[in-house]
Amino acid sequence: MPDSKTVARSRLAREMVLPIYEGKTLFTGEARMAHADGMANIVRSIRDDDELIAAAYLFAVHESVPNTDEWLKKNFGSTVAELVYELHRLIEINGKTRLMTTEGHTAEDKLLIKAQDALLRKMVLAMCKDLRVVILRLASRLQTLRYFASHKEQKDNARQYGEDTLALYAPLANRLGIWQVKWELEDLSLRYTKPKEYNEIAHLLDESRETRLAFMRDTVQKIRDMLTEKGIEAEVSGRPKHIYSIYKKMERKHLNFNQLYDVRALRIIVETVEQCYEVLSIVHENFPGLASEYDDYISNPKPNGYRSLHTVILDSKQRPIEIQIRTREMHEYNELGVAAHWRYKESGNSNKTDDSSSEDQKVAWLRQLLAWSSDVKPTGPSGVEDDHVYVLTPQGRVIEMVTGATPIDFAYHLHSELGHRCRGARVNGAMVPLNYKLKTGETVEIVTAKTGGPSRDWLNAELGFVATSRAKSKIRQWIHAQQLQEQIAQGRERIEKEMARLGKTAFKLDELAKRLGYDTLDDLFVGAAKDEVGPKTIERVLKPQEEEKKEELYTTKSKHEQAKSQVLVVGVDSLLTQLARCCHPAPPDKIVGFVTRGRGVTIHRADCPNIRNLDDQGQERLIEVSWGNAQGAVFPVDVLVISNNRSGLLKDISEIFMKEKIAIIGMSTQNVRGDIHMRFNVEVSNAKALTKTLTAIQDLSGVYNARRV
Repeated sequence: MPDSKTVARSRLAREMVLPIYEGKTLFTGEARMAHADGMANIVRSIRDDDELIAAAYLFAVHESVPNTDEWLKKNFGSTVAELVYELHRLIEINGKTRLMTTEGHTAEDKLLIKAQDALLRKMVLAMCKDLRVVILRLASRLQTLRYFASHKEQKDNARQYGEDTLALYAPLANRLGIWQVKWELEDLSLRYTKPKEYNEIAHLLDESRETRLAFMRDTVQKIRDMLTEKGIEAEVSGRPKHIYSIYKKMERKHLNFNQLYDVRALRIIVETVEQCYEVLSIVHENFPGLASEYDDYISNPKPNGYRSLHTVILDSKQRPIEIQIRTREMHEYNELGVAAHWRYKESGNSNKTDDSSSEDQKVAWLRQLLAWSSDVKPTGPSGVEDDHVYVLTPQGRVIEMVTGATPIDFAYHLHSELGHRCRGARVNGAMVPLNYKLKTGETVEIVTAKTGGPSRDWLNAELGFVATSRAKSKIRQWIHAQQLQEQIAQGRERIEKEMARLGKTAFKLDELAKRLGYDTLDDLFVGAAKDEVGPKTIERVLKPQEEEKKEELYTTKSKHEQAKSQVLVVGVDSLLTQLARCCHPAPPDKIVGFVTRGRGVTIHRADCPNIRNLDDQGQERLIEVSWGNAQGAVFPVDVLVISNNRSGLLKDISEIFMKEKIAIIGMSTQNVRGDIHMRFNVEVSNAKALTKTLTAIQDLSGVYNARRV
């Protein structure tokens, strides 16, 4: 039991807010003091918690008392101050968000609206360190709807509040198991959102009331007598039906009022679980039952903890009667839920009971349950912390992000282009750095530039600019696209310059790409930028009739004399051979020979662009060749490594070549828009050994690509 000092908090709170609230009204028109009294009475009916009742009276002091937090802590303690602060935040969030009815929208829009409502429910719970704050918010909303019921001139406001309640607050009350509050929220909301349907059902219930009451008295007495005869003490009573539940059942199952099974309903309360099943057996022995309408929520409780036996029987006139059978403990829980029975402070409670661990598990599980959407079922009572944050757009839309998300992640979540042009961010109206970690309940506004793109620094994990895979992927795509455009521009410039040198500016670029085996012009330009298409190749295509010497493929001798015996020309002996410098073949590459005039046979890789692009006359000079005894021979090969400009990279690459016993005989570097292009001329014994080496280089930090050229 709380001491007298603790109990005095609620009375003190009411006394102190009386002058503060005097003459002031809420947005709805309701007097603040009247609202506070209504909230306190509702909270008291749910849970006799003096801290909670005090917080109910103090719900609006943030708007009128300077240094509110200090004032609250001084007069009521830190716990009450925290409750009032969190309630104030929830009220602010409700003012920012704009819940929408699904009426009149397309099926796709309805799904989006429902998804948004589910996210808002998640955010509300994620913001609450103390779950009792949810009860305060439910009590406030219920009092507002009661006010509308007594002031019918507030018709327009009532409708909007009713729609918000059905989308957010009634589902929260349901998941908390506070059904008394849930039912009243739903009935009042239906009254304002669907007045025609509400009035029709209310009229039908009133019409049949006397008949149903007489029927109930007879049936209740009959069941009491049956149970007494069996020696079972039980409380048997009629169960009130709620208009909203009737409306939803009629809508869901496409039934009219007379087809409902549970308009006539009884509740039987006993002491033990065993008696529940015994009563069920007795009822079914004396009345025919509908097997399809039987539910055992004792063996299989609902996710929110609801337990009871449900069955439907028929009386002598074949009228359906719904019967609920439960223990006293189940009934108390089912009426008021965890709110009436659970401890709410998850930490800092000095009065821990023996079962505090079990209670902590329940609170953790409940937080998870409430955060999840209704179609997801928890796996057990030991829930885990939510790993998401829920933030708002300036328009009040709720966005779910992973914990650790930044304004850049937020921008890319909304739209790729917004992310590319993001240059700053405001959180709750104040500028923050782009690596700021967002928190639940914050409103985020992105500051953009008219043009431009993301910075490469955003991908640096140590700087913490992005946390989501979506943002990282979009940034990489943009950078790669920019690199591609730069390659295209560079390749176009090279080709146009060469065509101008040859006096062939009138030649169509599309035709050139076709002759060189490229599907598109962009592919041709990229090939030129990568040195896959050189001046000699372009000249050969543009000037096919010039002297034979200019037609011949560009070749070079191997540095090593053993190159002469490395290649066998099929059917011919002792022919001079040399390796082509354009493609640098090495065993076990597939090779082909090109017969030159006066310089023997030049050996090319079979996939060499210069070979692929030969004209008919050139194709006639190709001969079949194969690798001979290349034991101990080495071959010059060009390797291209593209990476960021980090220190120590050249040393790391050199160490890999040294480890694999590959000699570097030449090297050049080029800076391309911040990236380093390193070209190595190395000597290898075979191409397979080179593949292993390139894989190792590719795995180095900062390396984008490593390939043979």
